Amino acid sequence: MKRRAARNIQASHAAPLDRNFFARDPLTCARMLIGCELLWKGCGGVIVETEAYSALNDEACHTFSRPSSRRFIADHPPGSAYVYLNYGVHWLLNFLVKGASEDGFVLIRALDPTLGILRMRCRRSTDDPTRLCSGPGKLTQALGIDGSSHGLDFLRGNAIKILASTTLHPVVETPRIGISKAADLPWRFVLKDNPHVSG
Repeated sequence: MKRRAARNIQASHAAPLDRNFFARDPLTCARMLIGCELLWKGCGGVIVETEAYSALNDEACHTFSRPSSRRFIADHPPGSAYVYLNYGVHWLLNFLVKGASEDGFVLIRALDPTLGILRMRCRRSTDDPTRLCSGPGKLTQALGIDGSSHGLDFLRGNAIKILASTTLHPVVETPRIGISKAADLPWRFVLKDNPHVSG
């Protein structure tokens, strides 16, 4: 087995996140998720890249053009999984956030793998650890997440768990990528110098 690439962080975590963590605005939540560990059915990794999407006047957010997304926000509690098929190819994992003045979603864009790596290698057909979860479509494939996870509330004992980080991590803000509308907003957050981010 190949040795893993040099790690910038170690998984050192406290208790699972609670509902209050997601009861805040999308930008704050997206930044604070960096360094937390996402676990799904025996696989997982440290979150090293996220993007925020606001339900208010954000042309890149589904709520701007999809009534079904607005209904999703109304019908689900914060922390629910919002999973959709992007361009008919890749499943993307988001979490619903509902702040006092602003609702929206946080897209999980990349993980630094920590658990179930052999299984993820098989799913992704690669031995390169930096290619396992370095993108939102890659990480759902590696973890085995698909549309059946849409609407899951991981805070009610479902297979998705997010563990809080016990350390502070240097976070860099950049414009969102892979979108054509409102792409200039600096709402993408990455763990500085981590080799597993998407770009």
